[in-house]
Amino acid sequence: MLKEYFLEKVVNSVKELTEKGLLGSMSINDEYSLQTDIPKNTQFGDFAVNVSSLARLAKLPPAKIAEIISANITADNFDINTTSGFINFKLHTNMLNFILSEILKIKEDYAKNDFGKGEKVILEYVSANPTGPFHIGHGRWAAMGSALANVMKYSGYDVYQEFYINDAGSQITKLGKSLYIRILKELGINIDFPTSEEEAKNYYTGEYLIPVAKEFIKEEPDKAEEIKNSYNGDFEENHLKYLSKYARLKMLSMQKNLLENFNTHFDNYFSELTLHESGKVKECIEKLNKLGVLYEKDGALWFASSKYGDDQDRVITKSDGAYTYLTADIAYHYNKLQRGFDRLINIWGADHHGYIPRMRASIEVLGYNPDSLEVLLGQLVNLVMNGEQVRMGKRTKMITLDDLIEEVGVDATRFWMIMRSIDTTLDFDIELAKSKTDENPVFYVQYAHARACSILRHALQEKFDVMEKEIQPSQVKSLEDIFNNLKQEDFEVIWKVDDEKSTETTKKLILKLEEYKSVVINSAKYRSPYLLTKYLQELASNFHQFYTFSKVLVEDEKLMHARLAIVKSVIIILKSAMSIIAVTAPEKM
Repeated sequence: MLKEYFLEKVVNSVKELTEKGLLGSMSINDEYSLQTDIPKNTQFGDFAVNVSSLARLAKLPPAKIAEIISANITADNFDINTTSGFINFKLHTNMLNFILSEILKIKEDYAKNDFGKGEKVILEYVSANPTGPFHIGHGRWAAMGSALANVMKYSGYDVYQEFYINDAGSQITKLGKSLYIRILKELGINIDFPTSEEEAKNYYTGEYLIPVAKEFIKEEPDKAEEIKNSYNGDFEENHLKYLSKYARLKMLSMQKNLLENFNTHFDNYFSELTLHESGKVKECIEKLNKLGVLYEKDGALWFASSKYGDDQDRVITKSDGAYTYLTADIAYHYNKLQRGFDRLINIWGADHHGYIPRMRASIEVLGYNPDSLEVLLGQLVNLVMNGEQVRMGKRTKMITLDDLIEEVGVDATRFWMIMRSIDTTLDFDIELAKSKTDENPVFYVQYAHARACSILRHALQEKFDVMEKEIQPSQVKSLEDIFNNLKQEDFEVIWKVDDEKSTETTKKLILKLEEYKSVVINSAKYRSPYLLTKYLQELASNFHQFYTFSKVLVEDEKLMHARLAIVKSVIIILKSAMSIIAVTAPEKM
């Protein structure tokens, strides 16, 4: 990672000079922050570190500080110079050649690393009620979560992906009642959902339950007839329980199938219901009680979470004996920690912001580090069509994740959902996501991969010479022989071309390929898979520029082989990054 390499050179030099008292008034105890940037004018160098911020500590002009620090750095395979407060580093070609050699050798594992050092992480995301189709917000969590899991695994974390099924609340009974009505309607009973908005809140009136009702009648005709005949204007309790379970399982199955189709693969689907049935929730309450953090007030049982960072205490058991949502959530997170996970990462909607302190409080009380909980709060997705935002209902007519995928495809949906930082609102432009133009980011990236693959195919194809009226043999017999036998020094031919634009765009492309290492680590470290989509677009742009100014299939065999290797390197990195975000890399378009 060259950015980090040159930053370390500067930091080490500052440390050495400070210890010797050679950097003005700077002390070894001084705190400062430096970073590596790409100079706007590449004539100065390929990388630059601005040391101007040290002026207030050293009591020296930035230009003087840069001179002192740079003079203390031994230049190895690079040149060093200073401009004002900047220390500039210019690579020798052998460093660029080494990058290509390394990519060809390591291939798809080029940026694989051990940054996570095997930390056991449970990543919980999506975690929807099994009461209906996923909305597009769920799609964002699914794309983001699975991409984050992939990049963290690639960076040495031990990641376990879990979907928490919220299947223990009253919403399951509401689902059963709604299916009950749909079945009776299908069987000719004159019944419908309540018309008042207040009463309708107790049902799921969406049409998605109609095919479920038809399926039930087909699968269990005798049971359906029994339900019809026993209906006397009210829901029979045993039938309601039966239909609630049936609907829950059907909805969950539908959700699981969609997630698999969306390239989102969970290691486990954890049922909230099992927490209650196994006694885990009750055990957790008893433990909290023994720890002396529960008290009674107004007939309810309260958790004194305000003593541990929450803004107020929270009800654990209501006055009627029913548990709150928090109760099961505490038990669930306690269960995660008992399973031996070092870090709990949750992706929640932004409206759950106030929920974090109470969960951290419970973790601390139960004897674990509250910092083991890490919550990523996701902002909304706005669907845009023809320049206008699409309005979406919640319970009746709605645009589902299924609808969106059917409209634009899995690849476009995933790429767009990951394309922005999770803490910013995403405007999903449906028409643009479907378009086959350079303005569509996913098309632009996939086209770069397809174009690179096309170049390699053409190198192997025979050609018909119109003038000679005969078939000419292909320029290359075996690409693998070329890539396996190219030595680092064989790339030196690239830099001897008398074309400034060609060498400039080639160098820029190679440096962008090397940057993939930093992007992968930062995506994992900062839980920001959107950095990969940003990088893919930049790499695609650099490749298209290279292709414009550097003909690959030239008569000079050595130059052709070197440039073919560059194209192969682009394919390797594009495919690697796209596989992490689970978007396909087509070879033809």
